[in-house]
Amino acid sequence: GIVGVFGYGGGVIGRYSDQQEKFPAIWAFHTVRVNQPSSKFYHTAALRKLCDLWDHRGSGMTNFHGSTGDMVLLGTVTEQLEPIFFDLTHQMNMDLGGSGSNLRTPSCCVGKARCEFACIDTQALCYDLTMTYQDELHRPAFPYKFKFKISGCPNDCVAAIARSDLSIIGTWIDDIRIDQEAVKAYVGGELKPNAGAHAGRDWGAFDIQKEVIDLCPTGCMSWDGNKLTIDNKNCIRCMHCINVMPEALRPGTDTGATILMGAKAPILEGAQLSTVMAPFIRLEPPYDNLKEIIENVWMFWMEEGKNRERLGELMQRVGLANFVETVQLKHIPQMIKEPRSNPYVFWKEEEVPGGWKRDIREFRKRHPA
Repeated sequence: GIVGVFGYGGGVIGRYSDQQEKFPAIWAFHTVRVNQPSSKFYHTAALRKLCDLWDHRGSGMTNFHGSTGDMVLLGTVTEQLEPIFFDLTHQMNMDLGGSGSNLRTPSCCVGKARCEFACIDTQALCYDLTMTYQDELHRPAFPYKFKFKISGCPNDCVAAIARSDLSIIGTWIDDIRIDQEAVKAYVGGELKPNAGAHAGRDWGAFDIQKEVIDLCPTGCMSWDGNKLTIDNKNCIRCMHCINVMPEALRPGTDTGATILMGAKAPILEGAQLSTVMAPFIRLEPPYDNLKEIIENVWMFWMEEGKNRERLGELMQRVGLANFVETVQLKHIPQMIKEPRSNPYVFWKEEEVPGGWKRDIREFRKRHPA
């Protein structure tokens, strides 16, 4: 950037007034990004100390938080940058966040600290990725910014699928756990749906057919008046039924994560959601399987990406089939433009028995009309 601290290429965003003679007090108004703790849990003593620091060294204005997750300290001058950095690192054990063409500060939801649906330890993973990729976080070397966001379950409370180049979404591969007695309690009115979230108005009696069964995207649920049945092979983990009846339904116990790539807000090609790259992987420390995927993607992106081209735009430009093959992932049916249409998987001639020039008569013998 224009200004920064010694040894770092990111973390400080230079701001200068175009009318310095008219407004000499704000000739500079630099922004400092500070790496937030995982899930944004703070001790009040740390917050008070941070506010005291910023009253002393800066304008006193803050932004909790920026879209990437950082604590944002708004407004200081160049001479204060090194003292601010020293105070943050030596007195508060805090570091600068990411800015510029680098890895932006990883962020995550509250995970298992507060959420009963979390399928992965989001805080442990977020901290591990932050510490592992310090060089990528502080020294810009990418074509453009790169964001990790981690959600503990498919509710995706940090909007990773809409906002991050690499989205990590906790999920499960076994069956949804069902408490049939609790289901009956919801139907009978003893338990409030949605955990009482819509209790400010009388919506009438809970209708499981209308409010759960008919709203299942794949129609994989049925209710016979006594028992709730789920065809788990067709479940897409949308979480709707679990959210409506949290005391009756629970995510499975065989947990891991879905990896998606390519989301971004409008820059060159407009907004786009991330695409599924790995429907399910295990996530256990030290997360080597995830880091291998990340580093293969970075290697290709740094070599082929254009200036200010996000990962999703690179995927669009080279084609998803070429991208997947280059970063050593497997083609999967979930790699689609939209549900149930436009698969990106294309066969190569050497992968097809007999190649493209097969004898139609031989085919007819095997598949009579």
